[in-house]
Amino acid sequence: MPDPVTGLPVLGIVGGGQLARMTHQAAIALGLSVRVLADEPADSAAQVSGAVSVGDYRSIDDLRAFAASCDVVTFDHEHVPGVALRMLVADGVAVRPGPHSLAYTQDKQLMRERLEALGVAVPAWRTVETADDIIAFGDTHGWPVVAKARSGGYDGRGVWMLDGPSAAQALVSQGNIRLYVEQRVAIVRELAAVLARRPSGDLAAWPVVETVQSDGICVEVIAPAPALTPELAQEAVALATRIAEALDVIGVLAVELFETADGLVVNELAMRPHNSGHWSIDGSVTSQFEQHARAVLDLPLGDPSAVAPYTVMVNLLGADTVVGTPAERLASALADPRVRVHLYGKGERPGRKLGHVTVTGDELGDTRARARLAVERLRGTG
Repeated sequence: MPDPVTGLPVLGIVGGGQLARMTHQAAIALGLSVRVLADEPADSAAQVSGAVSVGDYRSIDDLRAFAASCDVVTFDHEHVPGVALRMLVADGVAVRPGPHSLAYTQDKQLMRERLEALGVAVPAWRTVETADDIIAFGDTHGWPVVAKARSGGYDGRGVWMLDGPSAAQALVSQGNIRLYVEQRVAIVRELAAVLARRPSGDLAAWPVVETVQSDGICVEVIAPAPALTPELAQEAVALATRIAEALDVIGVLAVELFETADGLVVNELAMRPHNSGHWSIDGSVTSQFEQHARAVLDLPLGDPSAVAPYTVMVNLLGADTVVGTPAERLASALADPRVRVHLYGKGERPGRKLGHVTVTGDELGDTRARARLAVERLRGTG
């Protein structure tokens, strides 16, 4: 049901976090109406959207009421129960990406099984139920091993580095966690290949980026990945394309990759705008957020090309000790006219992802230093 004023389709986003907020901001320029199903009125996207429903993304009644006013429903996160999504599809709702695709991000065991069936390299892994299962895997593949929750994990949550049998026993004793374990991969660095696909099958891919992690959280992205050979960049995009087509992904797909001495290994998938693509707001012709809206609404895709030799994105995480008021810290960061600040409207607490900055430039060292300094100024620690 198109918007009665503009005649353009209405995009519904389940989830009111920063991804929905930035998608809404990008959609404004296209004249699109965006509705948001938020957990509460203070959510990041709820602060900026004029059409907010507050409800439970796990409730089929709340989802149906929300979807009734949308032409297409997409997502800020992958936690909506698959059974509810299938019921929406049965109702005739255009859900993009569909539940048949999202299942592979909602259950990492399914993801690993499907990728292996496609012949995609992934770390050695197995599903485990007991500490003995983990210990046997560690004894075979070497310690430490990485344990992951099959569902619900993000930003380092639901991931444990186990250095031996006692750590395995301690984790299993927590109970009520469906787990699998995988081999810790010796990596050169972490990369991400991000693309968008529309229902017609058209795809557009951004330059492959390098991601820097700390405690399981992405803290920095460099676009394009420095010193990445054209051949390996092409291989990463081809791999992401093959996955997108095989899993019938509609919208943005981020493929997190390990670069190893033996080639590329897939770590994780995300079927939504992703932290590794935030740089594209300021660093590419078409951002991942505008592209996601275009893709799920089956509009022609934009140009993903970079607009500068380098773009560096640094995440703003809450600090333990802060000096200065928020306004003072913002002014300090903006003192560098090349810095672009994106704040998510969140209350501060240590370790919380509060925003990000981007800087574009011709030289990587200077660009990276400017972005890092701006974040320290925003944190009140620099």
